[in-house]
Amino acid sequence: MMNILHGRLIGLLFLFCTLGGFAQNRYIPSGEGMLVEYTYYCLGFDKEHKQANWVHYELEAKNLTGKASRKDNFRVDPKLDTWSATLADYKGSGYDRGHLCPAADMSFNAKAMSETFYMSNMSPQVPMFNRGIWKKLEEHVRERAKREKLYVVTGPIFKSNKGKIGKGKVTVPGYYYKLFYSPSKQQMIAYVLPNEESRRPINSFAVPVSKVEKMTGIDFFPQLPDDLEKLLEADTLSHLEHMPKQPGKSYPPTRKEQIIAVAGAVLLFLLVYFLIKHRGGKKKKKKKAKKPLKKKK
Repeated sequence: MMNILHGRLIGLLFLFCTLGGFAQNRYIPSGEGMLVEYTYYCLGFDKEHKQANWVHYELEAKNLTGKASRKDNFRVDPKLDTWSATLADYKGSGYDRGHLCPAADMSFNAKAMSETFYMSNMSPQVPMFNRGIWKKLEEHVRERAKREKLYVVTGPIFKSNKGKIGKGKVTVPGYYYKLFYSPSKQQMIAYVLPNEESRRPINSFAVPVSKVEKMTGIDFFPQLPDDLEKLLEADTLSHLEHMPKQPGKSYPPTRKEQIIAVAGAVLLFLLVYFLIKHRGGKKKKKKKAKKPLKKKK
């Protein structure tokens, strides 16, 4: 029995140490929309709303060290010229051409930067939203990507929409989401923001990824093992690592704290187990055989 328990505990410890090794492929979302691939990112295009349901790309420190200059060469996507929004749709609408895959995330070379200016990567955003809280969220994700590799997905949420613009009838979404998966920390973090100016802190918009899936009908990171995907998508504890704790208020342990606690408990058990086994072995060795009693004459 002890050997079985010992083996299971070692397996659990190994699992926690190796969880970061799943992310070897792109994690393309599963859902409605026409898949369109570019050199460094891809998207699922919605013909009805004339914009992407989602864009997906990888982001890490090496992507953020380039010096490609922004050219603002907005243009119709040649792969989607039949359905793509046009510059004329946005002209005089009062809305910004908001990037879903940010140009600053693709500054490592000129081609990567240029491809972010296809109109298929644009969505109508309230100007003070695009230049305010949305820009801050993009910067927040880039800062984190300087420390660890992230798989990022961004898109609109077509609820409480603000109407349509242009002859192409481009939908103005009511909300936007941005989420990412960190393989090294085994975290998924999502944000849902209304398409409006806001002065709220970024972390107040954090939600479980599973909530975004319900709002959009998109399955994010379906390539992960099902159990792990469900666990991470339902998680809200990881958001607390990035939120200031209020004095006198208790919080549940974060995922990092949980992993440390479990790993510590496993190591402590193994240490006690080996000490007991070692000391028990010594006692057995020291035990002398009883001398036979002498018979009385």
